[in-house]
Amino acid sequence: MPWYVIIADDIENSRELRLQTRPAHLERLKTMEESGRILTGGPCPAIDSEDPGEAGFSGSVIIASFDSLEEARGWAEEDPYSKAGVYQKVTVKPFLKVFP
Repeated sequence: MPWYVIIADDIENSRELRLQTRPAHLERLKTMEESGRILTGGPCPAIDSEDPGEAGFSGSVIIASFDSLEEARGWAEEDPYSKAGVYQKVTVKPFLKVFP
């Protein structure tokens, strides 16, 4: 299965909404991880810090395997963060894993 990168940009002041929705978001990602379909993923801190505290996050990046670009886009649309309005914009692109 090919890889796709999902780049999501948060709305302003998304911290509280992210915290409320995080358990469902992580549960869904764990299911993908268990099937070996997640290469990597995580949030983008709003400031240059591993623990941004009140600054929160500016978005997320996920690299995962899907049968097609359409399937990847559909999966991203169904993400709990997308459905709850955490993300203002989501971009899905094909990804070629070269390293490592």
